[in-house]
Amino acid sequence: MAASDHDTRDLASLGYKQELDRSLGSFSSFAAGFSYISILTGMFQTSYLGFLFAGRSFLWMWPIVFLGQMMVALQFAELSAHYPLAGSIYQWSKQLASKAWAWNNGWIYLCAQIVTVPAVAVGWQVILPQISTSFQIIKCSPVGSDTCADKNFPSFLDPAFAQNGLLLGLVMVGLTTLINCMGVKLLSQVNNIGVAAELIGAAGLILLYLIHIHNGPSVLFKTDGTGAGHDWGYFGALLIGAIMPLYVMYGFDTAGSLAEETSDPRRKAPRAVIQALCTAGLMGFLLIAFGIMAVSDAGVANLGATGLTGITTDILGSTWGKLFLVDVALAIFVCCLAIHAMSVRILFAMGRDNSLPFGKQLASVSGTRRVPLVPALTTGAIAMVILASNWANPRAFTIIISMGIILMYIAYLGVTTQLLRKRLAGWPGNLPDAQDGLFNLGRFGPIINIGAILYGCAMAINLLWPRPDFYGPLNYQKYGPIGVTIVLLLVGLAIYYGGQKDRVGVLDEHRADVVPAGD
Repeated sequence: MAASDHDTRDLASLGYKQELDRSLGSFSSFAAGFSYISILTGMFQTSYLGFLFAGRSFLWMWPIVFLGQMMVALQFAELSAHYPLAGSIYQWSKQLASKAWAWNNGWIYLCAQIVTVPAVAVGWQVILPQISTSFQIIKCSPVGSDTCADKNFPSFLDPAFAQNGLLLGLVMVGLTTLINCMGVKLLSQVNNIGVAAELIGAAGLILLYLIHIHNGPSVLFKTDGTGAGHDWGYFGALLIGAIMPLYVMYGFDTAGSLAEETSDPRRKAPRAVIQALCTAGLMGFLLIAFGIMAVSDAGVANLGATGLTGITTDILGSTWGKLFLVDVALAIFVCCLAIHAMSVRILFAMGRDNSLPFGKQLASVSGTRRVPLVPALTTGAIAMVILASNWANPRAFTIIISMGIILMYIAYLGVTTQLLRKRLAGWPGNLPDAQDGLFNLGRFGPIINIGAILYGCAMAINLLWPRPDFYGPLNYQKYGPIGVTIVLLLVGLAIYYGGQKDRVGVLDEHRADVVPAGD
């Protein structure tokens, strides 16, 4: 589907030529955001954290995080209606704030996206060996050691776990790089199939959990003895438990980042942002709630180690449980594919603004498939280098994953704080498209905006908190996420003020100097 004259003129009014393949419809736009959140990926990888640190009643942090993220998503939905541009967070920062603020917030978000690609890619290590021991290619030795009671299922602390995760992750990143190089049509087709399978699988799993319920709702309030050792008692335990939903419910702005490849994005992108988060939020809550009510008493004891994976095999048995794990493996793949695609769009968007070194190459679009090849290959190469760190130090990925999420929340704050400043100056009523009937929060906008900022600050602090129980007892473990985040921020400042700021500006070959005439 070629870009319509209206969409081309609309993009030109924002200063850019239509170069990407505008072929995505409503479902593909929704699927992009949903596959990024990917509840089966995030929940099967991290649900054990909630059970481990806060017991079964960590469930109640899920709706709290959902409501907080919804306040953020509503801001992004409104922004995507007014600024339907590739790069979401970067472009919105550019429209709302100074050039320096936009560059640095784009840099933070770019780092968050790229490090999240390998963080998701290692997820296959959690799932595939459970489906078949053939996927545990690197066996640990000797059997019987503290970290290797079973060579086919080495613990997280055993080098074989990290090294095998590296191999599986390299395969995944190789595939996502190839698909991203093939164009957005193939990307959306693969993504749509994966999202359909995830929606069917998650709905089926919710139904099966519901059928097997044998405990009343009272078990949803069980603390399971957690809270001891936390200075703030069970509230402190809940704050750690909240990290689990924080690790899952983000990335809903992906629909906005694909706006230049979506038809009529001013109306479709806002809906997709909200629909993606609402769908994931509801299904995720039901999965945890019904799973807790269905798991056997024996299975409860292992929730801090196995999470939803253990609940699924406990309820359905090995055969049916493995069938659902296949669906989870597919969900992990399409999630990684979506994050890779998001990284590509940010690199492209910053490249055509000459905001990064080698901007011209980063913004180059292939003539046949109309895809930015250099960003796709660059993202894949960096992800593979980061994966290599997993070979020598399994705990390094705890820092990498945490750092990616922390950077994400900082970048979100970089948008919501500047949006509030604009609102107080009359935004969006002072925009040329204010009367076009676009998504609008109306008089509730400033109130929800303030709520989004307060929530974002609280959760950023919660993630940065150097808890030994969560990150590990050693200083590099506790302070690693903070330290690496600061280093990346300083690197960004060095690049920008080291000379890049004087070159920032839309490259001539990407600029639409004159808005094309209408019909």
